[in-house]
Amino acid sequence: MSETAVKAPGVPDANRWKALAFIAIAQLMVVLDATIVNIAMPSAQQDLGISDGNRQWIVTAYALAFGGLLLFGGRIADLWGRKRAFVAGLGGFAAASALGGAATNEAMMFGARALQGAFGALLAPAALSLLAVMFTDAKERAKAFGIYGAIAGGGGAVGLILGGFLTEYLDWRWTFFVNIPFAVVAAAGAYFVIREPEGGRNRSSLDIPGVILSTLGLVSLVYGFTRAESDGWSDSLTVGMFVASAVLLAAFVIVESRVKAPLLPLRVITERNRGGVYLSLGLAIIAMFGLFLFLTYYLQVVKGYSPVKTGFAFLPMIAGMITGSTQIGARLMTRVAPRLLMGPGFLVAALGMLLLTRLEIGSSYAALLLPAMLLLGLGMGTAFMPAMSLATLGVEPRDAGVASAMVNTSQQVGGAIGTALLNTIAASATTSYIKDHIAGATSRPQQQLVQLEGMVEGYTSAIWFAVGILFAAAVIALTLVNAGKPDMGTVTGASAEDAVPVPVVAH
Repeated sequence: MSETAVKAPGVPDANRWKALAFIAIAQLMVVLDATIVNIAMPSAQQDLGISDGNRQWIVTAYALAFGGLLLFGGRIADLWGRKRAFVAGLGGFAAASALGGAATNEAMMFGARALQGAFGALLAPAALSLLAVMFTDAKERAKAFGIYGAIAGGGGAVGLILGGFLTEYLDWRWTFFVNIPFAVVAAAGAYFVIREPEGGRNRSSLDIPGVILSTLGLVSLVYGFTRAESDGWSDSLTVGMFVASAVLLAAFVIVESRVKAPLLPLRVITERNRGGVYLSLGLAIIAMFGLFLFLTYYLQVVKGYSPVKTGFAFLPMIAGMITGSTQIGARLMTRVAPRLLMGPGFLVAALGMLLLTRLEIGSSYAALLLPAMLLLGLGMGTAFMPAMSLATLGVEPRDAGVASAMVNTSQQVGGAIGTALLNTIAASATTSYIKDHIAGATSRPQQQLVQLEGMVEGYTSAIWFAVGILFAAAVIALTLVNAGKPDMGTVTGASAEDAVPVPVVAH
């Protein structure tokens, strides 16, 4: 590592705001990829001759590798150093994206997606932990995490717009190639600008049993939910995956409580504030992922929007998230306790979701969808910002990578659960509605109308569940998260391993 790669502990890095720009570009690339490929899937499936039964692996291969390897990736960042892990993750992600864009058959595509997930699992925790150790002043931390939170929340919707443009006007392959310039700019900037604080490495030996158990346990969990969506909850393999996941993750917890240098020190998740953040954030993501899916289908299938128009329809949500994160969350975070931002934020988002339960075939975009998406964006942006900051606040520098990985893990698992659970609820309600009403439809147009009404009935049924899930997230945030507002100063630990300053939190 070069002489400029590290800085003395306790001294703010002069380049930290430049570093934030490159970290933000990398985070945007990872979040974009979660939705941008969804828009391109139909075209890619047709070009590569992928069957309907196998097409889910374009998403599943990425989700399994990303979700399964996140804790391992976070630990590698603590071991190697976050800057090195960050640059390596970007390089690998760019190479995997090039492979996906050049894919000539389904095996090449699925392999590229799994590689993207693996390098994403190294990149994402390294990015968040770099922020955690570089921004230690309370006010600066609030601004930095406000920007990061806005990208984490709104990037998915940006992906829908960009995916629509690239697929409609260029080619589906560009939804992969577009990652390469993002990665090159972020990696070059990080190499020359980021100076990681000294004393934050975790040089303990790698917990191999923990790596194996956590990876297999998380892969089983994510695959169980993915399979439930396509094959049903009572499918024998689905049930087997959930049972295997429960056994593996229970064994992981037992191992982590006994080994000398655990992959995931239990102190990271047992602290009530961090535990409350991981849980409430995971629940909120469950609600959000289902909504992205339903609104995309509603706008394209029911309302007949093009992919590009659909992407633009999500702009109010992005604007709300950016406003909530940078103007509300960041400004109030140093003045009020985090739970007073997270709880009300999730409740405002739940109110926006509640509006969408009134969705009908002829619903007006301006009268219903626009205000609902604004409320959702404002609420989520306001809640995400303190959640992202609190998830790594007060954690020892040597654990910053794995604590950051837990944030991403709760989001990834939440996304898998949200897509499977809410999709199942929607499909069941749709089937029931069509069964009850199709007999009265005698002509072809009437039958098509019943089909569309059934789809909307399914969406609104699932959205009611999403409202409840967001309400539960608010309750958890208000009851478990008890940290006070951050003090304006910073505090440094007495030992070398605790030398990086962290904001004082009053309880």
